[in-house]
Amino acid sequence: MRVLFLSQIIPYPPNAGPRVKTWNVLRYLADRGHDVTLVSFVRDDEVEFVPKLQEVCTAVHTVPIRRSRVADVGYFLKSNLTGRPFLIERDDLAGMRKLVQYLLAGEAFDVVHADQLTMTQFALDAFAVTGKKRPFTVFDAHNATWTISERLIDNVPWFLRPVLRLETERIKKYEAMLVTKFDHTMVVIEPDRGALMVGLPTAQHAETARKISVIPIAVDTQQLQPVQRQPDSLNIMTLGSLNYPPNVDGIRWFSQEIFPLVREQMPHVTLTIIGKSPPADLVQLAETYPGAVDVTGYVPDLLPYMEKAALMVVPVRAGSGMRVRLLEAFARAMPAVTTTIGLEGIEATHDREVLVADTPTAFARETIRLLQDRALQQRLAENGRSLAETRYDWQVALRLMDEVYANALREDV
Repeated sequence: MRVLFLSQIIPYPPNAGPRVKTWNVLRYLADRGHDVTLVSFVRDDEVEFVPKLQEVCTAVHTVPIRRSRVADVGYFLKSNLTGRPFLIERDDLAGMRKLVQYLLAGEAFDVVHADQLTMTQFALDAFAVTGKKRPFTVFDAHNATWTISERLIDNVPWFLRPVLRLETERIKKYEAMLVTKFDHTMVVIEPDRGALMVGLPTAQHAETARKISVIPIAVDTQQLQPVQRQPDSLNIMTLGSLNYPPNVDGIRWFSQEIFPLVREQMPHVTLTIIGKSPPADLVQLAETYPGAVDVTGYVPDLLPYMEKAALMVVPVRAGSGMRVRLLEAFARAMPAVTTTIGLEGIEATHDREVLVADTPTAFARETIRLLQDRALQQRLAENGRSLAETRYDWQVALRLMDEVYANALREDV
């Protein structure tokens, strides 16, 4: 089939959760013989990766995008006028809309696949196609986005809470519209199926639920081989894109409330924080714990840091969907500690593939237990690797997409 795939980011290199998900979906579609035309926003530092995408896609079209705090104020004000979410207004750029409309008018696509919330507004233009069969529309929801902002409300300054509540309600309403309008929606965890329908009347839930499939995020276990960790290491590593609020919130929570408890029991433990755009307060941790905390910023290769670490912590208090960094820890045979929210949507069990704790005291206790128990580290590492191979490898997990795409051939839209 001919697929018009709309992406908010250039999905290469696969060095962050959204990129990992989208890159493997693109590869899977190409592997299944689909003819994929990729349309994506592109940042200045992403242009060099476009040729890599051309190896997988039949055609690649890009539209430049730049973020600006000043411009964001304007988009927020516009959102108050239109009632649409700020996230939608921010990405509603004329260049992208014109490009998608041009491609829809000139070519006969079987499927329009909108990857992430903000790209759905352009896919909706498929419903205006005339003179030929309308493409089948797919909303690939990485998250139920309204749940992310709702979970953040209690963890932001008080003066931001009314703004975040307003944005949450707007996203909730918008996502509910999308799951009724699109021909099919894909979510990565079962709870998001229900979350996307919260804004709908109960009478519509059963019919809408039939148009929503749960397809987990996948990783490449052939590429992500088990690491050989340093024996007797007392280093804890954590990572995430630190310009993403839920990641910053979780790592700040660990560093401020949990790491000190660990250090009380094990004074020689060290912490490595890896991720793009670390905020000033995390950078200053190195001054609070001289020689014990390393804030690296972005690193091109995680392997050396994994090899010197005893374990990875994935401290999550807000967010939705699946934590790719936890799946990659499993694939790399890295023992890990996370929270209930961090494990959401992943078929892993406490004390078998991972340790789970939700309070600072419990999280510190489980981290210390894992640091001190080499046999436990090995058991979690082996079981996590096995789970990644059998359940979350891209060539296994994404087979569920075949049925979604088969609907495009069966349904007269």
